[in-house]
Amino acid sequence: MRRAEPRQMPFVFADSPTGSGHSPRSGVPDGRAYLLLTAKALEATGSAAPAADTTRLLEAAVSPPNLAEALLRVARNRGAPGVDGKSVTEVVAGARRLLPKLRSAVLSGDYVPGDVRRVWIPKPGGGQRGLGIPNVVDRWVQQAVHQALSPLLEPDFHDSSHGFRPGRGAKTALVEAKGYLRDGHTWLVSIDLSKFFDRVNHQRLLARLAQRVGDVRLLRLVGRMLKASVVMPDGTRVSSEEGTPQGGPLSPLLSNLVLDELDQELERRGLRFVRYADDFIVFVRSLRAGQRVMASLTRFIERRMRLLVNESKSAVARPEEVHFLGFTLRLNEQCEVEVHLSERSHRRLDRKLRELTPRQLGRSLESCFAAVNRYLRGWLSHFQLCSEEGARLFQRHESHVRRRIRAIIVRQRKRPRFLYRHLRARGVSHRMAMQTAYVGRGPWYQSNRYGMWRAYPNAWFHERMVSLLSEWKRRNPVATVSGQAFLPGFEQST
Repeated sequence: MRRAEPRQMPFVFADSPTGSGHSPRSGVPDGRAYLLLTAKALEATGSAAPAADTTRLLEAAVSPPNLAEALLRVARNRGAPGVDGKSVTEVVAGARRLLPKLRSAVLSGDYVPGDVRRVWIPKPGGGQRGLGIPNVVDRWVQQAVHQALSPLLEPDFHDSSHGFRPGRGAKTALVEAKGYLRDGHTWLVSIDLSKFFDRVNHQRLLARLAQRVGDVRLLRLVGRMLKASVVMPDGTRVSSEEGTPQGGPLSPLLSNLVLDELDQELERRGLRFVRYADDFIVFVRSLRAGQRVMASLTRFIERRMRLLVNESKSAVARPEEVHFLGFTLRLNEQCEVEVHLSERSHRRLDRKLRELTPRQLGRSLESCFAAVNRYLRGWLSHFQLCSEEGARLFQRHESHVRRRIRAIIVRQRKRPRFLYRHLRARGVSHRMAMQTAYVGRGPWYQSNRYGMWRAYPNAWFHERMVSLLSEWKRRNPVATVSGQAFLPGFEQST
């Protein structure tokens, strides 16, 4: 396959003015204003309505309003530059000039996607996950195609599919799962698709897309996007014969299209299930039924869909043993469903908090607190979906962080006599300060002595560090209906 840069780079950036003395950032307000003004036409016509003529979808995808809205969304998502090194800011700054050129190139067939930059990110359970970062212009085109295809494909996706869909997410997935458990389907079939995004068959994907899309030009464009070469971290350029690289705006929609075949098969069999992207569980009433479902679905996935099931991570188990979206579900004695952190999520949070509070800090406590607070607030934006019983366990992590910071304070004093003087200055009695500073043990042991607790009580930390439980309560005010407490958003199953 030919390299994309020689055709794409001149098309996008060759006309940049020279000698003007202006940096690319200076054009951002003008570029964004142009995009906002152009995108207003999309709001007026209504972007959510599917195109009546699917043979003219390419025109809808690269219409000026749709392209303007697409670049605005790419800009909101930010993201790193691709192989060409061009940032979102630079592309937005030149939007007034680039948009008509990009539209013309796509319609004429001259547009060729650039290579995809591969980066590796660590997976929570170990190993690495490959992430593909297309060039900003390529993300722009992908988002525009997504906006044209989504109204056409979304209405036919199954109701039990919750990942990367408007109005759906982890909360709606958990609500549906809780309903199945309350109905007595207390055995879960958890199937892990091994490297799903890397194994999607291009021919099967395009064939499914062709069933809904009559525009051959758009199908050809999507095919070129799928086959864009990947540049590895060491500079090696690898051709792409299968998969939908994670990182592009179009990948989630195409993945849902592929897995909708699985959804329809589960529906045909009368099974109850919840799916979020490639993470899905099936609910049955007995262990034996779960084993039968596991065997038959594995055959369907591997033989029909040409995907691979990771048997070591797939199982038939009780809800409290299954990790789903970072949570486990539990039935209490009152047959109410509780949402807890999974053990994997607990371990991942502990590991991250240890990284943020290293033994040798090397910076001020204020910067340490700022980093911890920033992470905890972001973490809680997803895990606030825990029920109150699960949220109470957050205190274990808070206590661990407080002790680690007390140990950092001990290490920063370096010598016992310096720690003694510090504790005395903090109002600790002579005897208690002596028993803490001269105990003859290391900083971790000293951090748990009563002298450190007296000098740095929990109240001192509450003024400086996010309390996960308190923040959870603020985000989830408890209401009472028919004498039962429930969390807003987790509506009762009927």
